[in-house]
Amino acid sequence: MAVRRILRSSVPWADLEGLALALCERYGRDHLRVEFLEADNWLSVPMVVEDEWFVKVVSEQHSRLHALFTAGRNLGAFSAGVPGFFQHFGTPYAMARHELEATRRMRDIGVDAPAPVEVFEYEGYGVVVLEYLDGFRTLDEVSAAEAERLAPALFDALSRMHDAGLAHGDLREENVLVVDDTLYFIDATSVDATPANVESARGYDVACALGSLTPHVGADVAVAAALGAYDPVEVLAAGEFLDFVSLRPDLEFDVGALKGEIEKAASDTG
Repeated sequence: MAVRRILRSSVPWADLEGLALALCERYGRDHLRVEFLEADNWLSVPMVVEDEWFVKVVSEQHSRLHALFTAGRNLGAFSAGVPGFFQHFGTPYAMARHELEATRRMRDIGVDAPAPVEVFEYEGYGVVVLEYLDGFRTLDEVSAAEAERLAPALFDALSRMHDAGLAHGDLREENVLVVDDTLYFIDATSVDATPANVESARGYDVACALGSLTPHVGADVAVAAALGAYDPVEVLAAGEFLDFVSLRPDLEFDVGALKGEIEKAASDTG
């Protein structure tokens, strides 16, 4: 895919080779086997090292792209009638450090996520190292029956984040990994933690989860799963973000059907 090649070129091969040598030195190895992942990851170059570590390399170009995404998402939030709540990071290292810290916080509250290893700076790049989950599938790779079975766990984990004052901010199918029927969450972004903004970010998270599940399980099943973890008022509030969420290029779902199912569920519960 051309876009992937452009993003890969944001980190020259010579620098990637130098990073591999730096990893050898850091981990006391004579050599390391590196595999680059062809994932739809716009904000880093992801690679698997020795089937043991998941390494993401963040460049200045990725940081600039993140700034554009953040501005666009905040404009979308304004269109939904709330202040923008997405935050940008000033440097590639800051982006990498946030991912490690967000992963650690999710694990601290009992949400499954890859074990954080370390974050460091190499030649101006931010480098985050996480546990590699062998045999993972992304949520969009499971069968419809599996997605339906896992849907309640998705909203339970999201609710646990929200009850702890966290918001994911970038929930989509590729950021939910499935290993042996366990869901692991990755790539949480940063949101403004003021109370009003966190409430909006939570509604956005639920809307993203609904939009991610609906193409696989149907709007009725997705909404029923959400109502297992959130009350009808919260799900109805999340529905206000669906038009905004539908603009994301990585989510495709029937907005009208999902809104209708949310309204039906809200009216059924009085």
